[in-house]
Amino acid sequence: MLPAILRLFCVALVGLAFAAHAVPAAPAAGKRILLIAGPPSHPPGAHEHNAGVLLLQKCLASVPNLSTDVVLGGWPKDEAVLAGVDAVIIFADGGARHIAIQENRLAVLEKTLARGAGLGLLHYAVEPTLALGQPEFLRWVGGAFEINWSVNPHWDARFTAFPNHPITRGVKPFTLRDEWYFNMRFVDGQKGVTPILVAIPDSSTTTRPDGAHSGNPTVRAAVERGEPQTVAWAYERANGGRGFGFTGAHYHHNWGNDDFRKTVLNAILWLAHLEVPADGVSSRVTAPDLSVNLDPKPARKTAPAGETKK
Repeated sequence: MLPAILRLFCVALVGLAFAAHAVPAAPAAGKRILLIAGPPSHPPGAHEHNAGVLLLQKCLASVPNLSTDVVLGGWPKDEAVLAGVDAVIIFADGGARHIAIQENRLAVLEKTLARGAGLGLLHYAVEPTLALGQPEFLRWVGGAFEINWSVNPHWDARFTAFPNHPITRGVKPFTLRDEWYFNMRFVDGQKGVTPILVAIPDSSTTTRPDGAHSGNPTVRAAVERGEPQTVAWAYERANGGRGFGFTGAHYHHNWGNDDFRKTVLNAILWLAHLEVPADGVSSRVTAPDLSVNLDPKPARKTAPAGETKK
């Protein structure tokens, strides 16, 4: 028999050899989110796409079974980053500059969403063009900003009641000034659409002349009647995929409002088919948090007279 000390030495060598060739443990099952920020556009403090998605990533860092990737300054140079994601969030300018409608990117998104991945569009990103993107956005998210129909005034929206939906968990009534778009174009009969944030626009929202974004007779009549307007919504697609449209977030400092922020954080989990906590996603944002990662934009020389031009 081998001496005891020699036997222990042999056992140790075998253990080391096994460890050297052991198969690594499989990573824990989880969901992956891709946050895409568009390039800078508006004056400081507005449309802070890069700072906005980085702040959302920070707020989601403690969520179990969730990893987040961020692409800053525009569409991913390597579209392979979209492979296998459970949800895509786009915070960017819209219209003809929309990063998702340029080149062949709608087809790339189609492939990603056909697997059942969710899609969230924040602020101006809810606006495609009529020719490019609107049919897709209606299929993917259930609604979109349509020029000469929808409007984009800055106003104080009061949110006093919420539907029973995972996105509204823990969200309390709040009032916040933002560029809340309304009179959105939705799918026929709003089938599959759940209004998440609904408010009644006041008369200040119709003070501008008619224009592609500013006003039209339909909107004026609706405001005069006091019709509630949906400014954020959830959508369930036939293939099990989910969509979320959120028209706020013009002002970067609004991310400091707990209920505003919680609505979006809850929506991101819901888009990825993650369970939203009973009290919603818990996060804390401080004044220093809101002052970092801002784009180096030139200050506006004069204050805008009313609405930001699109």
